[in-house]
Amino acid sequence: MNSINEGTTTPAPATEKPSNWNLPNALTTLRIASVPFYGWALLVDGGDSATWRTVAWAIFVAAMITDKVDGDIARKRNLVTNFGKIADPIADKAITGMAFVGLAIIMNTWWMWTITIVVLVREWAVTLLRLSVLKAVVIAAAQSGKWKTMAQALALGFLTLPLLDDNLADWLEVPGEVTYVVALGFLAIAFGLTIWSGYEFFRDVWKQRHAIRKKAAAAS
Repeated sequence: MNSINEGTTTPAPATEKPSNWNLPNALTTLRIASVPFYGWALLVDGGDSATWRTVAWAIFVAAMITDKVDGDIARKRNLVTNFGKIADPIADKAITGMAFVGLAIIMNTWWMWTITIVVLVREWAVTLLRLSVLKAVVIAAAQSGKWKTMAQALALGFLTLPLLDDNLADWLEVPGEVTYVVALGFLAIAFGLTIWSGYEFFRDVWKQRHAIRKKAAAAS
């Protein structure tokens, strides 16, 4: 057994910065690259192609799975990088944003366009604020934001499928209609949670920035 003399100090080993060339970042980049392919598959024949809608669904599900996987790998293997911190939320918002816009084009209803615009403004405003202004302010992910993400993924995933296609087999008509109604329910929940979690985020930002200013004023 090696002994260390009392009073001596052993320098801590330097923590090596992880390379950007790692598996989590590769999965994140793949998600970003898949966005135009998802959008194209979703909108083939104006969204009337059951085959390509199913392909789009497969791409969307793969993106949601890799979103979970790359984060778990990065934390477990200490592969969190600045590139990943920036690219990961961009990848998430890009695929869900494409889904919202594509589905709004297909459904072409005032309420779907309203939901799409409100969600996109909220999502990108929060993302840009996190990446730019809030370097000195850490806002933990709220539980409502996590539920919002899950509800969005379920709603967009189901709605990507050709649930109401006239060419579906007879035995799929009723399950398709039921799933469509369930998907709209998840969409309504996601919309409500999007607004609420956005309010929570900006409220917490204001509180932290106010606390920082107050502390700075007290120290001066």
